[in-house]
Amino acid sequence: MVLEPLPQEQRFFTALRSGDWPTPDRDWSLEEVGLSAADLAELFETQLMSRHLDLHARRLQARGEAFYTIGSAGHEGNAAIARAFRATDPAFLHYRDAAFLIQRSRGVPGQTPLWDLLLSFAASADDPVSGGRHKVLGSKSLHVPPQTSTIASHLPKAVGAAYSFGLWRRLGGGGEWPADGVAICSFGDASFNHSTAQGALNAAGWAAYQGTPMPLVMVCEDNGIGISTPTPNGWVEASMRSRPGFHYLACDGLDLLDTWRAATEAERIARRRKQPVFLHMRCVRLYGHAGSDAQQAYLSPTRIKADEARDPLLVTAGLLERHGVLGRDAIAALYRSVAERVAHVAEEAIRRPKLETAEQVMASIVPPSRPGRARPWQGEVEPTLAPMAKLLNQALARLMESHPHLVMAGEDIGRKGGVYGVTQRLQAQFGPHRVIDTLLDEQSILGLGIGLGQNGLIPILEIQFLAYLHNAEDQLRGEAATLSFFSNGQYTNPMVVRIAGLGYQKGFGGHFHNDNAIAVLRDIPGLLVACPSNAADAVGLLQEAVRLADEEQRVVVVIEPIALYHTRDLHEEGDQQWCFADPGAGHRLAQGALGQWGEGRELAIVTYGNGAYLSRQAAARLEAQGVRLRIVDLRWLTAIDHDAVYRRVAECDQVLVVDECRRSGSLSEELITALVERGMPSDRLHRLTAEDSFIPLGRAATVTLPSVTAIVEQALRLAAPGAQEGAMTQTPGKATAGSDTP
Repeated sequence: MVLEPLPQEQRFFTALRSGDWPTPDRDWSLEEVGLSAADLAELFETQLMSRHLDLHARRLQARGEAFYTIGSAGHEGNAAIARAFRATDPAFLHYRDAAFLIQRSRGVPGQTPLWDLLLSFAASADDPVSGGRHKVLGSKSLHVPPQTSTIASHLPKAVGAAYSFGLWRRLGGGGEWPADGVAICSFGDASFNHSTAQGALNAAGWAAYQGTPMPLVMVCEDNGIGISTPTPNGWVEASMRSRPGFHYLACDGLDLLDTWRAATEAERIARRRKQPVFLHMRCVRLYGHAGSDAQQAYLSPTRIKADEARDPLLVTAGLLERHGVLGRDAIAALYRSVAERVAHVAEEAIRRPKLETAEQVMASIVPPSRPGRARPWQGEVEPTLAPMAKLLNQALARLMESHPHLVMAGEDIGRKGGVYGVTQRLQAQFGPHRVIDTLLDEQSILGLGIGLGQNGLIPILEIQFLAYLHNAEDQLRGEAATLSFFSNGQYTNPMVVRIAGLGYQKGFGGHFHNDNAIAVLRDIPGLLVACPSNAADAVGLLQEAVRLADEEQRVVVVIEPIALYHTRDLHEEGDQQWCFADPGAGHRLAQGALGQWGEGRELAIVTYGNGAYLSRQAAARLEAQGVRLRIVDLRWLTAIDHDAVYRRVAECDQVLVVDECRRSGSLSEELITALVERGMPSDRLHRLTAEDSFIPLGRAATVTLPSVTAIVEQALRLAAPGAQEGAMTQTPGKATAGSDTP
């Protein structure tokens, strides 16, 4: 196949004719760095394959056959980094690392990297990584979990993966990767400044500073610019050279020999000393940020020309000629043969089938199932009634005993036992390696869990307050919940996230400790969200969440109502009606399993969490006034069985949704819509929600939230005419202090 050269190729052809190759800053010999002539030739071919994929992607895009042209041109030196590590070392790659992936494939039999990457460019359903869902760099057989347009969001999970090696050694072996592995992650100099990157660097250094094994190599591919914003000269080095806990190494990413020298040193330190390395690879970005990016708008012609003169392909070609590995004719022949090979494979790849239906696209959102690894629990259940915090503590201890691969992590969960005592004494029982006190950084906590989950562990993570999640929620949205989707179910990161949340907390509040914003969790495809209203349900939901993570590889969030952790009484002080017996190890509440109290038909209250508790209090007043009702407790706030909800309320005269979250974007909107869609008349449907407000401190903390009084008043307005007339003849009792709050 004859290809017309693209303008981007002219400088290479000019240098090829003249032999005027750029020279590296340091004149290494092959013997000095321990690289053979054949090795250098192989690395050059890898660089050519990566470059021609970039060039041909532009040709295909012009034909409407390729859809993503962020390429690797200028970064091809990472081929030498790939060669320095084992193919079993997990690599979380920057989107400019095609050369790394291609070079790694050379060490694993049966690989077809050009075919695989071109299928990805063409968004073909045959793409072996994502199944046509995105252009990603990933491979199950190469131990490269797929990343998309990563802006540092993959760094925290790389830290978690690095930590998991030592944890598996403590647990006696296992995991997806060898226990003597090294985690690799790569990113750009612009992403280096992202708070997620800085959090990951800090977490890795924080752990290593204390002597925790952290076999991790973080590769910063510094091309000096982030789309159009320059990186200050020397900024990355000045930031990292003396960073506690890290070894700083630098290399000229345009020079394969220098890059190989630094990469082998980074590998040696990380693997033998179990310490993190920051490998600073200086490189150049060619052709703009992406195919649609006209860098002429923000870079001068002089700067563009100077960058093109630093092309790593030119540098490597010069090395080949100077070291007598390949002459110019051989270099030219190799260049043309790789170009023709890419073009030929591309014509086959673009003809492969594409995703066509919503069902095909969504098929990998839910991960595949696998055999569970729990062993029978042999203990005895305490017969005493207890509040939610106590039963959760017992359930966690039981789960840790029966699941030896289960690990807990979170701020203050160890020695302190959690802010609310839910994890008391668990660290003493199971050790600090399984009940981990983390640093104060929710991004790092969630990233730790993602990395542990990818390496075969089941993490239970604790986020101390729901409001603290919001600065880290992309670890769930952009990383945890998307991994199965973008890997076609080949990679998963099962995990359970416990979050103390919602409102009504007394004596310690404000919007950072009372938060009723859960919309972001319900909006993430594939993520499951549970919320118990009582101690027995809390056990059932937590135990089911762990089963879902272990057997179905799901990501599950359990929102635990803070105000109900230690609530014992329902109607009056000392009645102990909100204490429950531990239902035992076999009690699990499956997705969609509804709770119900009462059989009345005049009114159905659909609710969850604190709303179920308040509605039970309201029910006593309402039934005293002749209103016969039932309360339906959702328990699961995603994957709701709306048909089951409809069946529970269809025979009732009126339906009231009590939703403690904000009116806009709340669960009540979904519930009302689903009931209408199933034929329920809208005049029978009503909702009582929180106001669209943050939660203040002090006595005003509950005024924007549903209350017992508000539930009673609205229920009486909705009740049958006879009940309404009877109610109007009575004077509603004024709420006593605390009667409207859990």
